[in-house]
Amino acid sequence: MVVAPLDVNRTDELRSLLATMNRAPGTANPENEIIPFGRLEKLHFARILILEDLTLDDITVAYGLPRQNFPTYLTFLGDFDGDGDDFCRQMVAVAGEGLKRIFSYCVDFTPGTDLIRWMKQHEHRPATMYVNWVGRSMQQIREENTLCQVLQKQMFENGSVFQQGSPEEIRRAAQAFVRQEVNMRRLKLTSLRKAPLGWRIRNLLNLIFIPVLLLILAPWFLLYLPIFLIQLRRREKRDPVIAPRPSAEHVHRLAEIEDHDVTNQFTAMGSVKPGLFRRWLFISLLWLIEYTTRHVYTRRYLARVPSIHFARWVYIDDKKRLVFCSNYDGSLESYMDDFINKVAFGLNVVFSNGIGYPQTNWLFSKGAKNEQQFKYYIRRHQLPTEVWYNGHRGLTNFDLFRNSQIRNGIDQQSMTNAEAAQWLALI
Repeated sequence: MVVAPLDVNRTDELRSLLATMNRAPGTANPENEIIPFGRLEKLHFARILILEDLTLDDITVAYGLPRQNFPTYLTFLGDFDGDGDDFCRQMVAVAGEGLKRIFSYCVDFTPGTDLIRWMKQHEHRPATMYVNWVGRSMQQIREENTLCQVLQKQMFENGSVFQQGSPEEIRRAAQAFVRQEVNMRRLKLTSLRKAPLGWRIRNLLNLIFIPVLLLILAPWFLLYLPIFLIQLRRREKRDPVIAPRPSAEHVHRLAEIEDHDVTNQFTAMGSVKPGLFRRWLFISLLWLIEYTTRHVYTRRYLARVPSIHFARWVYIDDKKRLVFCSNYDGSLESYMDDFINKVAFGLNVVFSNGIGYPQTNWLFSKGAKNEQQFKYYIRRHQLPTEVWYNGHRGLTNFDLFRNSQIRNGIDQQSMTNAEAAQWLALI
């Protein structure tokens, strides 16, 4: 995620340039001339947007503190497979001139700037990141989707053949057909790879280290807990709610770039409530959540929500503001309802530290449960994405999971008839 201060006098000019990259408002043409995203084979999602915070006056309204005039930023964000440096070099090789053209609107980018070094200098790593299925690559997604389509076509065109025999016999016939297609090089199924050894070692160390650290610090936490609860409750009672109905113009700008596919993008930003208590509470909570997204929520669900492909929480401006970005299936309304109904406490834990959030009770309750206030608050902090690329259009998280299950069924040596019947129902 590259975040760099923008020359605000050229914002409209930049928006006009970015619009040429789209085939629909906010939706990228994969073969656009500036950044042909479709040629970046390891790229799942990408977005370019302008971080222009419309809520900077809230700190004055809520706490009587002077407005902080943070810069307006240009942001480029990508979710991809593999090593970050390798991907950056590939992206520059494919679209170096286009990237230079876009970043030339930033205040510190000059014609002679080393593009890769400049991007690294402006990179913002996430405080927390969520991946729906850790280890599932774009190559795997493409191959498994092709496999599903080939099997569906074969079974549709040769229905009588695939209706004879037991479910396991039918599966074996499908297995033989796939093996033949692979041997004839009409179908490709690359062996699934393990994560690099270095990554697995770091992940294991993190898995062990964090609980050990928390165990060591537990006595201090228990001593501080009564004080913490008093500090928290006092602030919850005093912190004002700022959740007016968003303007029709703002809602229209956001709605214009939504629902062009089964998957949507979401970006929101806001300021953290003033004071060291909220700052350190926020940092600590995101640190703990990062542990769960790294070790617990790695297969299909974030808590009980299955619709998110990727999400990240990123600090900017010395942790005074936060940017949240996600790619999710379905409409925004269903996305928000999913969170409100299933994991409202999770929303409260993170976003209640933002200025103007609906009032919580002991951090976990109320807050997002005030549905109308919460939805107004979210919509008001949401930003329009100028350019958004989806590397697997038309495929939801459920589709990706189903395709992987079909692949697993082809790879499996044997099944019971009941298991084979369930597998056939996927096709």
